[in-house]
Amino acid sequence: MFGGLTTNSQRAIGILETITRNESHGLMESLIQWLGLKSVPGVGNRLFLHLIEHFESPKKVFSAPKVELLKVEGVSDRLVPVIQRYKIPKEVKEDLSLAQKNGVKIITFSDSDYPSLLRHIHDPPPVLYVRGKVHGDSLNIAIVGSRNPTSYGRTVTERLSGDLAQRGFTVVSGMARGIDAAAHIGALATEGKTVAVLGSGMGTIYPAENKRLFYRIAESGAVISEFPFLTPPEAHNFPVRNRIISGLSLGTVIVEATHRSGSLITARLAAEQGREVFAVPGSITSFKSMGTHRLIKQGAKLVEHVEDILEELNLDQPIPSIDTKEKPAIPLTPEEKKILNELSPYPIHIDKLVRNLSLSAAQVSSLLLQLELKGLVTQSPGKLFTRCEP
Repeated sequence: MFGGLTTNSQRAIGILETITRNESHGLMESLIQWLGLKSVPGVGNRLFLHLIEHFESPKKVFSAPKVELLKVEGVSDRLVPVIQRYKIPKEVKEDLSLAQKNGVKIITFSDSDYPSLLRHIHDPPPVLYVRGKVHGDSLNIAIVGSRNPTSYGRTVTERLSGDLAQRGFTVVSGMARGIDAAAHIGALATEGKTVAVLGSGMGTIYPAENKRLFYRIAESGAVISEFPFLTPPEAHNFPVRNRIISGLSLGTVIVEATHRSGSLITARLAAEQGREVFAVPGSITSFKSMGTHRLIKQGAKLVEHVEDILEELNLDQPIPSIDTKEKPAIPLTPEEKKILNELSPYPIHIDKLVRNLSLSAAQVSSLLLQLELKGLVTQSPGKLFTRCEP
């Protein structure tokens, strides 16, 4: 009896395996229908959701009679035969298979773990490709900005992102170079959650230099996209994905944006979605902060620290406090202190430091190196130096 399975046990296992296979097959067929309806020419996100509201499932849409299809807002006489005669392309099935083989889950608008905030925007994506785990009711804050930030912008972003993560927020951004990457890194540094929204398919990591970051984000939070798995990072995809970044979030923080920055599109979308817009001020002499300053003039909340965001959101639920244990002071020589006093979060050339301090170039260079090793100074190309925030 104990040497093997009984006939009844074998039969039970066989039935369970059959049920599991059938459920898996049923899920695959359902997802193919969702992806198939999304690929129908003339069916955009808004019409897709109108169809689902009326018919409850894509399968019922494809089998619906003309009279029922015409009851749906946005369906024309011309579109009816397109839907009824549509054959789901093999590329849709291949896309689904490829996604699943690479550990990517597809969430549909009808799933319980579809992000609740995203449901309420004007044109939510019917499907999301997800690597990692997205929480439907997370406290999300988006942080976006320049792809070529100053040291000040990068430092402020990492600090603000880390503070938000410590308070229990999930930091949302676009995994682009610059401020976006800094936002994800800041959250990860405090072991917090972060979500990246791609302007490409999940099979095309862009930019390639953020490949390692892609996997780190997926481990602690999620990477998501609405585009088919192998979609390349085409320029027109990024303004489209920006509505998801803002749509996932209670508010969007802009750090360092020029007057024509793509980040301002995200800010506009956030405002249109009824979400809060925040802006971090920069130097009045920096063209990289012209966009953020304009947002502040237009009514965006000025952000100096995380409390400014919490105050504006006025959330009912309790928010954890940040660990404020003081770190031991870094010992500095009088000469090092002089150098630090001359530096700011904005770059200054070594020649100017030499003139201001009346020291030799060799002395200043040596002191700067010591401060770099202590983590208090950052050097940028061109012999430019900035002071790091503690």
